[in-house]
Amino acid sequence: MAKVTRDDVARLAGTSTAVVSYVINNGPRPVAPATRERVLAAIKELGYRPDRVAQAMASRRTDLIGMIVPDARQPFFAEMAHAVEQAAAERGKMVLVGNSDYRDEREVHYLRAFLGMRVSGLILVSQGPSERAAAEIEAWDARVVLLHERPEAIDDVAVVTDDVGGAQLATRHLLEHGNEYVACLGGVESTPVVGDPVADHVEGWRRAMHESGRSTQGRLFQAPYNRYDAYRVALELLAGPDRPPAIFCATDDQAIGVLRAARELRIDVPGELAVAGFDDVKEAGLTDPPLTTVFSDRPAMARAAVDLVLDDSLRVSGSRRERLKQFPSALVVRRSCGCGEPPAARVPLA
Repeated sequence: MAKVTRDDVARLAGTSTAVVSYVINNGPRPVAPATRERVLAAIKELGYRPDRVAQAMASRRTDLIGMIVPDARQPFFAEMAHAVEQAAAERGKMVLVGNSDYRDEREVHYLRAFLGMRVSGLILVSQGPSERAAAEIEAWDARVVLLHERPEAIDDVAVVTDDVGGAQLATRHLLEHGNEYVACLGGVESTPVVGDPVADHVEGWRRAMHESGRSTQGRLFQAPYNRYDAYRVALELLAGPDRPPAIFCATDDQAIGVLRAARELRIDVPGELAVAGFDDVKEAGLTDPPLTTVFSDRPAMARAAVDLVLDDSLRVSGSRRERLKQFPSALVVRRSCGCGEPPAARVPLA
């Protein structure tokens, strides 16, 4: 069977191929409703399928959005990628996802690959300041929206949550339960990284501790972001002579590792150890006990990122502050902090 072409659709609809193109691409010129209906009827009758590759070559842009995350195996990034995919589908776009594995060279690899595919734009969850990534973006003049993280080296539009404020809220809540102090399970960086959410979570913990007159000296512990390595760090910490009365974890995945270590060491949570996390991944409500954590509105953030990467009118220029869209955080109270067993309740920032 011969391949159906745009000329065939135009002949059957009694119009030009240009009008068929306007209908398929929803522009750039308007088409009268009656003409549009004839074209759509002809497309359906003939079973015409537009050649997306040819369209991309002509327009120098595809219906694809590239998204780079550090590690899609981690629940937070998996849920974020799924939210972006849903938001993109609502705009008639598809999403390609690449994992940087927290390595600059992998991040640059996917930047080059996606930009070479002429994606409509890039949503980048960058693991930190990367001069190579910044140079690559500038060389391609790429449409990029930073999501979740805002590395200083890449000064582009960013969509984030209130990481500092949310961490303060969780730490204050643990202190309000009467704990002498709250330890913090942070990231693996020895020095804070500007724009890194985990560094901001540590900063929020530090501020809440200082506000209450508590020292943070010797109470910040480094751990990878995943539950498996955090579990091993927690085993050593909780088995030691200076076991903390409460721990704020920079990510829920770390908190899940802490809960597993506590169970293995027969430490009662929350009776002997209070725990809180950050992200409110879906698993947080299924841990034993259910995890108190900080909620970030990933669906709303994903929609904002997709809108920004596709709509030039929304990608305003200006100062770094003006180019930052920040969503509020909220505390989700469950049992791991020492509260009772009410349905999970969100306590917003004041």
